[in-house]
Amino acid sequence: MVNFLSALFPSITFRVRTGEKKLFLTFDDGPVPEATPEVLDLLSSAGAKGTFFCIGQNIHKHPKIFQRIISEGHTIGNHTFNHLNGWRTSREAYLNNTDLCKEAMEAEIVQSGSLPLFRPPYGKFTPRQYAAIRKQYKIVMWDVLTRDWEENRSAESCFERIKRKAAPGSIIVFHDSIKAKTRMIPALQMTLKHFSGLGYSFESLEKYL
Repeated sequence: MVNFLSALFPSITFRVRTGEKKLFLTFDDGPVPEATPEVLDLLSSAGAKGTFFCIGQNIHKHPKIFQRIISEGHTIGNHTFNHLNGWRTSREAYLNNTDLCKEAMEAEIVQSGSLPLFRPPYGKFTPRQYAAIRKQYKIVMWDVLTRDWEENRSAESCFERIKRKAAPGSIIVFHDSIKAKTRMIPALQMTLKHFSGLGYSFESLEKYL
């Protein structure tokens, strides 16, 4: 499926092309004080880097946590201002909301010269939204979805999905959100321990896109 989608949308990144033992941990929907600091502590303890696709509204609410993500060497990306579903939003409203998130990010940092990263909430946007966004951003999806937001799922089952699906270059999606935290944190701990033991490193996306 990933290969098919990559061929259909060549400007979207679903997996990093590498034969090296590198995994790319990504975190959607933060920053929030209930989850993001604990994620950062775990990454720091493991010597790991991640990529955080942030909601603009949460950046406004929690600028110190957002600054911590940056100061600890992680990559950030745009996840819209209000976590919009592109399939239920007009092109103009979606692009305006994406711009609001960009403004929130730029109020806290000075962007590098490279194109910033973008991930559509729910992985959903329309062809017209996609056509506009791809001119301004590097669009990043994933090839491993933990499903850590599902309340009827255990942390162990989230980890087993990762263990079964991850390979060199995989982009793994966690959610640093209140809803996902009880499954996300243990699954992240298990992922860091297991794949570190197999000789993998955990990198942020910015250097590899």
